[in-house]
Amino acid sequence: MTEKNYDLVVIGAGPGGYVAAIRAAQLGLKTACIEKNEALGGTCLNVGCIPSKALLQSTEYFHLLKHDGEAHGIKAKDIDFDFDKMMTRKEEVVKGLTQGIAALFNKNKIDRIEGTASFVDPNTIEVNGKKIKSTHFILATGSEPIPLPFLPFDEEKVVSSTGALSLKTVPNKMLVIGAGVIGLELASVYRRLGTEITVVEMLDTVAPTMDQTVCKTLLQIFKKQGLEFYLKGKVTSGEVHEKGVKITFEHDGKEHQKDVDVVLVCVGRRPYSAGLGLEKIGVTINRGFVVVDSNFRTSHTHIYAIGDLTEGPGLAHRASEEGMAAVEIIAGQQSHVNFMAIPNVVYTHPEVATVGLTEAEAKEMGLKPTIGMFQFKGNPRARCSNDTDGFVKVIGDTESGRLIGMHIVGPHASELIGEGVMAIEKKMTLEEIARASHAHPTLTEAIKDATLAALKRPIHG
Repeated sequence: MTEKNYDLVVIGAGPGGYVAAIRAAQLGLKTACIEKNEALGGTCLNVGCIPSKALLQSTEYFHLLKHDGEAHGIKAKDIDFDFDKMMTRKEEVVKGLTQGIAALFNKNKIDRIEGTASFVDPNTIEVNGKKIKSTHFILATGSEPIPLPFLPFDEEKVVSSTGALSLKTVPNKMLVIGAGVIGLELASVYRRLGTEITVVEMLDTVAPTMDQTVCKTLLQIFKKQGLEFYLKGKVTSGEVHEKGVKITFEHDGKEHQKDVDVVLVCVGRRPYSAGLGLEKIGVTINRGFVVVDSNFRTSHTHIYAIGDLTEGPGLAHRASEEGMAAVEIIAGQQSHVNFMAIPNVVYTHPEVATVGLTEAEAKEMGLKPTIGMFQFKGNPRARCSNDTDGFVKVIGDTESGRLIGMHIVGPHASELIGEGVMAIEKKMTLEEIARASHAHPTLTEAIKDATLAALKRPIHG
């Protein structure tokens, strides 16, 4: 039995799906959004971006008061933390935001359907035993953590990011497998609370997708914070026992063993495409990823796919931009996503934020990059805050003069990178950025100083 006919059905209510549904409703499309979980918002809002940032903020306050308060003339004795309260606050933040999305669905008259969707034919899906037809579909089911074959998740001793955000107690020892964004952020949370952290990474660097200047600086900073790294290491086995996990790994031709309370596995995420019935209706899939064209269309041109379900960086804001663009294309508008202007952020301390090309990528493309750097230790606002680790690095194209990359390690990098995003989006030149007045004293002056350095006329360096 067919329940309803829609102009658009969005499958998945994460940052790509719910944004697409709202934009579709704004454009007058009769829209439904299907989500298998009770709470809207997907991985990002429920067990990813938002809860991790809540814990990072709470633990950063604790760490700053305990270790840096005296430098500011603040004397606080016997500082301690309430882990249960930190977790409760995190859950309250998540709950408030998920309820906010539900309210937006009601406001925009979007039909919310709870359940798991599977295609019956190219124009029909089945949810909870009911068939739903639609003129268009957007697949936005996201991704899930990849387990190690010999170390499956139990989310108590062997955890993914989901389990790491819901531990009952602070572990004494934790081993993190993978030094990417998720591993580094969650390692930071627990290191600040006193956990002994060991990180094993197969590659020879941390945050391997970042500019090499960023990677080298981050590694030095994390070591200074007390994290132990085994780069070019390979975990070969793991044994869960009553008190924890014994991990065996290879490093520098030697076998090592670590007995820890918790193992956090962060070796990547895989697209959540199974169970949708895509193979049955002939949608092309490659290694689990749904194959799309430049307009986000699958091999069935009325079925679109966005976000982690397609190849590309696993970023919530990328999914949101793609969701809006796909809906506007469905509605007959001209729309696109400038992927070069999509930022990437690591919310450690100091923060890391990048946009555009790395220096290596620019050279590989045959461009002649112009490089400018400025250290935060030379920035007055950073000195006032006693937060001087890191730098701003700008990359310009010598021929056109345009900014083609910005890489920041330092205080509030996640906010500062917005200037780089806008500059790349608007095709601004280094000269235009350098000529723009930046308020004094602010952290944004480091961007101006880095740009002036690239133009070979530094003022403060």
